Amino acid sequence: MLIADATPGIGVRITEAIGTFNNDFFWSWVLIPLLVVVSLYATIRTGVVQIRLFPEMFRVLRSRPEIAPDGKRAVSSLQAFMISAAARIGTGNIVGVAVAISLGGPGAVFWMWLMATVVAGTSFIESTLAQLYKVRDSTGYRGGPAYYMERGLGQRWMGVLFAVVLIITFPMVFNAVQSNTIAGAVANSSASLGGGSGVWLSAIVGAVVVVLTALVIFGGVRRIAHTAQALIPAFAAIYLVLGVVILAMNFERIPTMFALIFEHAFGIREFAAAGLATVIIQGVRRGMFSNEAGLGSAPIAAASASVTHPAKQGLVQSLGVYFDTLVVCSITAFIILIGYERDTDVQLEGDLTQIAVTSHLGPWALHLMTLIIVIVAFTSVLGNYYYGESNLEYLTNSHGVLVGYKVVFLAASFLGALGSIDLVWTLADTTMGMMALVNLIAITPLAATAARLLKDYTDQRRQGIDPVFTRDRLSGLRGVECWEPGKAESAEEAGRVSS
Repeated sequence: MLIADATPGIGVRITEAIGTFNNDFFWSWVLIPLLVVVSLYATIRTGVVQIRLFPEMFRVLRSRPEIAPDGKRAVSSLQAFMISAAARIGTGNIVGVAVAISLGGPGAVFWMWLMATVVAGTSFIESTLAQLYKVRDSTGYRGGPAYYMERGLGQRWMGVLFAVVLIITFPMVFNAVQSNTIAGAVANSSASLGGGSGVWLSAIVGAVVVVLTALVIFGGVRRIAHTAQALIPAFAAIYLVLGVVILAMNFERIPTMFALIFEHAFGIREFAAAGLATVIIQGVRRGMFSNEAGLGSAPIAAASASVTHPAKQGLVQSLGVYFDTLVVCSITAFIILIGYERDTDVQLEGDLTQIAVTSHLGPWALHLMTLIIVIVAFTSVLGNYYYGESNLEYLTNSHGVLVGYKVVFLAASFLGALGSIDLVWTLADTTMGMMALVNLIAITPLAATAARLLKDYTDQRRQGIDPVFTRDRLSGLRGVECWEPGKAESAEEAGRVSS
């Protein structure tokens, strides 16, 4: 950030070079094709679990957690869902969708929907594996890709690589982005009211973010879960009502809006202009940014849940993909496209959503959007923190290192509110892509294990019981610390409570 500010010429050139690498090669020819192939494999291997067991996803949210070693209840299935939603649902749902439509047109929305349906199977695989290979800590459990890479594949080097890249990407880079977004939104509202803006306002906003974040993260994973559980539904309710009101005000345009989405997704003009690839890539890429399926981040939250069967949290995280993309991202797309003119060339605008809301509801709606952005960005800060902490604990159990991590995280929150983030965001595209690459390679050979767990789950459901798993139910498992046969009785009791 400082380099970009001090020497803008160099910063711009570096940003453009990295962006060209990401767009012209890494994402277009490596990552997106790999994600599609692995997701289709996961879908086939699990018998289209993301559609076949859709009603089951809601039932398992009611699972009641066990008592953790510190005497309090561990994180519940719903709370783990909210932690992952806190990180998933962020500015990508508002700004990312706007950018996808700017670059790819209305057709990008269709490909975003289609890809979400397919990658939900990948989310099931990675989150089920995270549950299987989780480990215990004082407040319950932790785990994620680094753990199943070491314990499932026997490749600790891969787990270390993933953990290091994630710590750079989420708690440092993305945290700074979210903090910067909060500061920018507040500055826009302040300016519209004739108030101050600039570095002093950004510093004040950054300090407030630091204080609020510290109050949550020093309370541990339970406080993060409770905060996310309070804020995410509030945001969803506000944003859903906002979208419904705007659609109701423009009811006669709804058929045209859907026609635009499908027309541009398969349109003759897109084929003729060789732009169909851009439409597809933007829809897939922005959808992946938003729902995180395949990245390996959501399984970290999934591993923290106390459930009676690993497949339960796999189902919950698949539901998270749907909630993020098919609900939240769709609201953003509808808000933008309800007033979209068929022959209008949309310029690249990250704030298309804010512009659209203001045009529909008036200038006062800018402040409502500020509130929404602050909520989603702050919850993303909390989710990013937990992702980093869990992976740092994979690398070391040093209390001093963990305290130092908190300090550095809070410093990034403050500095992010002050700095320019173009270069950092572009770098994050690369590091995020590296995370996904390592994770997708890891889950491919482990997908068979997740499919066996799914079969065990569905077999028990067909018997009319709430599924309970112990590691002796599947032969050939290695590296599994939890799920002891001796825990079956207490697990069954928890299962009866949740059924």
